[in-house]
Amino acid sequence: MKVFDKLMELPILRIFNPFYKKYKEMLLYLFFGGLSFIVSIATYACFNVGMGINELIANILSWIITVIFAFLTNRVWVFQSPTDSEQAFIKQMFVFYSGRVITWLGFNSMLIKVIAQVIVIVLNYVISKLVVFKERS
Repeated sequence: MKVFDKLMELPILRIFNPFYKKYKEMLLYLFFGGLSFIVSIATYACFNVGMGINELIANILSWIITVIFAFLTNRVWVFQSPTDSEQAFIKQMFVFYSGRVITWLGFNSMLIKVIAQVIVIVLNYVISKLVVFKERS
C-alpha cells in the first residue's frame, strides 16, 4: 500500500498530496477501474481477435479475468481488506463476484440496445460525413 503514498511524496507530485490524502480511496478505485478496463479490452482482444474464440466465450473469459484483477486490486490497494482465513477470503471473493453479476445482469437489455444504436448512428454519421461522402475539392 505504501507504493502510492511514496509516489505522492515525489517532489513533482507533492503538490497533489493533500487532494490525494482526502480522496485516496476514490482515486485508487478510479485508477484500478481504469486498469480493469484495459485488462477487459486486452483479454477480450486476445481471446477473440488473437485466438479466434467466439465473441460470447471470449467475453465471458475476459469478464472472469477482469473481475479477478478488480477483486485483488480492490482488496489489497483500494479498500485494504485482508482476511484472516481461507474461508473469509472465499466469502469476500464470493460477495464481490455476486455484486458484479448482479450489476451486470441488472441492465435492461432494451436500454443497452438503444444506447448502442445511438452510438452506432452517431459514428455512422461521422464516418459518412468525413470519409464516405466528404466534399471533393
